[in-house]
Amino acid sequence: MDSHVIHQNRVRQIFFLIIIVLLGLLLFNELYTFLPALLGAVTLYIVMRKWMFYLTIKKKWRKGWTAALFMILSMIVILLPIALLINMLSSKITFAIQHSDQLVESLKKIDADIEQKFHIKITKSENIIKLGDFIRSSIPKLLGATFNTLGTIFFMYFILYFMLVNGRKMEANIYEHIPLRDENAIMLGTEVKNMVLSNSVVIPVIAVLQGIVALIGYLIIGVNEPWFWFVVTCITAMLPVVGAALAYVPLAIIFFANGDTGKGIFMLIYGFGVIGTVDNIFRFTLARKIGNVHPLVTVFGVIIGLSVFGFIGLIFGPLLISLFLLLLKIYSSEFITKQRQATHHHHHMEN
Repeated sequence: MDSHVIHQNRVRQIFFLIIIVLLGLLLFNELYTFLPALLGAVTLYIVMRKWMFYLTIKKKWRKGWTAALFMILSMIVILLPIALLINMLSSKITFAIQHSDQLVESLKKIDADIEQKFHIKITKSENIIKLGDFIRSSIPKLLGATFNTLGTIFFMYFILYFMLVNGRKMEANIYEHIPLRDENAIMLGTEVKNMVLSNSVVIPVIAVLQGIVALIGYLIIGVNEPWFWFVVTCITAMLPVVGAALAYVPLAIIFFANGDTGKGIFMLIYGFGVIGTVDNIFRFTLARKIGNVHPLVTVFGVIIGLSVFGFIGLIFGPLLISLFLLLLKIYSSEFITKQRQATHHHHHMEN
């Protein structure tokens, strides 16, 4: 075959690729807002697929009805608590904003006390006021992230329905079209499944367990509005590194400022000692069981995820980083080892 024809084919191929990429970018740009819905659907699909296959293939249930049943069940499990949360929080928003004022006042007071006793100035009061503004502006932001999710939820279930009904076919197609050796394609699939399960199941479970442990402490110590703080603890516990400390440190500060030094100290000890330990124990035992995710991956993943996908980024941020690392691993096993083998083989032939 002469080089001219090869060259022509190559040009056609490149031209085609450019068109595909441009179209892909255009579609992605327009459909970007639905990305969280798609990711949510993928998460739910991965959680449900085993049961779905079992019921539709082994038990011969009808696909459409089974899918609908799963969707209703997941709505009860996921959306009901969220609806209750929103209901509870919307009445508490003003309360939360007042509390941020209370926290700022407390910090000012502690600052003044320290200055009076030890003649050290820790921080300018402007900084404390800035903190207050930051808290005040970020509360509505967090809620905005939750409220614009109604559309997302609708589309998520819309996509999920088709995924569940055509699950087997879809998976076969994906495996068919992934340009990887079979064992690597399977490895990729398993990794995604493990990561999604570990994040979507483990993170909320740990958060609620931590919330319950914290609630017991709040009730013993005598925190005002313990249920409000329970909810705050559950939500903050999902964030990595600082986690539930975002709930019990402010509580301790409020105690100190009101002169309840004993309660404040006890709150800190209970927070870091008990709530923190519970977190670590659960996280390690559960995460070890499902997917071994490095803490750094989780931390940076959540930071990226929240800014890109909103709330559902808690699950998908870490997944993106893990996938990136996995793809690097696969790339090296697919191409670099092949090249080595090829060159090795080539040398062998020459000798």
